[in-house]
Amino acid sequence: MKRLLWLPLMFLICSLGSAQWQAKYEKKMLIQGNDTLRYRIMYPKDFKETETYPVILFLHGAGERGNDNESQLVHGGKLFATDYLQERHPAIVIFPQCPKDSYWAKVDVDRSTYPISLDFKYADGPTTPLKMVMDLLDSTIRQPYSDDNQIYLMGLSMGGMGSFELLSRRPDTFAAAVPICGGGDPNSVAVYAKNTPLWVFHGAQDNVVNPLQSMEMVNALLKAGVYPKFTMYDFANHNSWDPAFAEPDLLPWLFSHKKEKP
Repeated sequence: MKRLLWLPLMFLICSLGSAQWQAKYEKKMLIQGNDTLRYRIMYPKDFKETETYPVILFLHGAGERGNDNESQLVHGGKLFATDYLQERHPAIVIFPQCPKDSYWAKVDVDRSTYPISLDFKYADGPTTPLKMVMDLLDSTIRQPYSDDNQIYLMGLSMGGMGSFELLSRRPDTFAAAVPICGGGDPNSVAVYAKNTPLWVFHGAQDNVVNPLQSMEMVNALLKAGVYPKFTMYDFANHNSWDPAFAEPDLLPWLFSHKKEKP
């Protein structure tokens, strides 16, 4: 039944022309010395600075790196861009773009075999793009129209890896997070495990990022005494974000979480 209820929403998402929905995301840049972080930001329909809104930070995958300030919207951009969703879950949505020669997470990637081998080195980070993302997020949160208790994080593939690292670097920031087909350092989860509910996704047939990467993170969370949601699609390869985005409970679950006010 849930799948049937989701069909009208998926129709609305697919019916939006590319130029139409992409135009909802303003093009902006954060410049720090010789470094530039390009990003797109979408404000809620009928946005008012006198009101407060949740903030969603979305980290894209390796295939969307570059400097066109457009590619990062390919996967996930439509999910938030319909009036249907903005009326029910009005939020500020940020899609930064990682430069082609860099990475969100501090990790050595060996692509000589597949699935790829990953050696996370958080102690050597963060990377310049992730540091700039943190600065961008901090400046956004400081705005009076951002709801500090509803800051959310999502990411896929390379962005899923960046999400796990960002959680460890900002353990008190996020009300909930959704890492998709990513991975990270299991030793890092203790600092955020009890602060941030997670819904982790992966495809069992993923031949790019081994599903064991997500399983190891979930296992570490369980050992830390928390109970994350974990969805493993038996039919999915690396693009497990497609069925994840189609989950009817995904956004209601995300927005249901709020940090407790101090």
